[in-house]
Amino acid sequence: MKRFFILCALALCLLPAAGAGLNEKSSTTAEQWPDSTWTDTDGAYINAHGCGILKYGGRYYWFGEHRPEQYQEGQDGVTCYSSDDLHTWKNEGLVFRVSEEPGVDIERGCVIERPKVIYNPKTKQFVLWFHLELKAHGYEAARSAVAVSDTPTGPYRYLGSGRANPGIYPENMTEEQRSRSWNVTAYKEWTPEWIQAVQEGCFTLRDLEGGQMERDMTLYVDDDGKAYHIYASEENLTLQIAELSDDFTTHSGRYIRVAPTGHNEAPAIFKHDGTYWLITSGCTGWAPNEARLYSAPSIWGPWTKHPNPCRGEGSELTFGAQSTYVLPLPDGGFLFMADIWKPQNLKYSEYLWLPVQFDADGTPYVEKP
Repeated sequence: MKRFFILCALALCLLPAAGAGLNEKSSTTAEQWPDSTWTDTDGAYINAHGCGILKYGGRYYWFGEHRPEQYQEGQDGVTCYSSDDLHTWKNEGLVFRVSEEPGVDIERGCVIERPKVIYNPKTKQFVLWFHLELKAHGYEAARSAVAVSDTPTGPYRYLGSGRANPGIYPENMTEEQRSRSWNVTAYKEWTPEWIQAVQEGCFTLRDLEGGQMERDMTLYVDDDGKAYHIYASEENLTLQIAELSDDFTTHSGRYIRVAPTGHNEAPAIFKHDGTYWLITSGCTGWAPNEARLYSAPSIWGPWTKHPNPCRGEGSELTFGAQSTYVLPLPDGGFLFMADIWKPQNLKYSEYLWLPVQFDADGTPYVEKP
C-alpha cells in the first residue's frame, strides 16, 4: 500500500544488455543485467509499475499500473508490454481502463495497484486481479478487483470487486481464537496488549462478516494448477494466502494468516526445489525499507522468517526499491523484480530487476553487482 507521505527513492535501473536478451539457454548471472534505459520499441518510457509478468505462447507480457505524473491526476488503468527476450518491449496499450461512469467501483479517480494476470487453461481465459481503492475514499475500501479476457492483451472485461472470504475463518486460526470477542478501539498501537490482540486475530474477527482487507497483492499458480492470491490484510499487519476457485475469478474459501503483526506488504512468491519462498517489504509508504524473506514446505505453511534476502551496498533499503514479482526463467533461475518509486513523478518511477541466487543450503538471496 502506498500512502501520501513523500520521500524520493534512489534512481536505479537494470536491464539485459542489448543483444543479450534471455532465451531458453541463457543464464541468470548478474553480469547480464547492466544499466539500461527503460523505454519501449517506440522510444517512450515504460509505464507499468507494481508489475506482474505472464509468459504465454513463448512471449512475455508485462502488466503494470499506468501512472500519471502527479498522483492526484488519477490513473487510466492497467497497461501491458510484450517481449520475446525480456529486453525489447512493445507497448500493447491500456488493456484495462477505468470507467467514466460516476459512482461505479472503477470510476476515474480510483486507485489501481499491483495488477497481475494468470492464464486458466480450463476456461481459456486470462484473469486479471488488482488491488482497488474507491474514488475519494483513500485506502479504506481495501478491495481486490477481477477482470477477464480471451487474449493476453485484452481488453479485459470487469467482473467486480470486494473483500476476501466474507464469513469464513482462516484455516490456521484456532477455535479459541475464533470464539474471542475484541473491543478493537480499546487498544493503542504497538502496546504489548494490542500486539497480542492482532496476533490472535482481532482484526480478522472485526472484518469477518464483510470480508478480509486486501491491499498489496500478487498471484501464484502452483505445479498442480491451483492458483493463490497473496495480499496484505488486517490493516497491513498480516499477510493472507487465499486459494482461488477453479476458474481463478473468486476465492474458494480456503485461506491462512501469515506473519501476524509482521507489517508486510509487496509480496512476491516463488518455489524452488519444493520450498515456497516469499519476499516482502515493510510498510513505509513510498520510502524504501529492508526486504523480508519467508519460507514454507507447503503453500499452507508453516511459514518461517529468515534474514534480509538482499546483500551488498544498499541492501538495508532493498537497493532503493520495493519487491513486486519473482519471475521463473526457462533455465530454472528466477528474476527478482522491484519498483523504485518516485512519488513526486510516479510515471517515471523506475525498475530494478536482479537475478535470484542461492546459497549452498538453498536459501535465496539478491545481490546488486
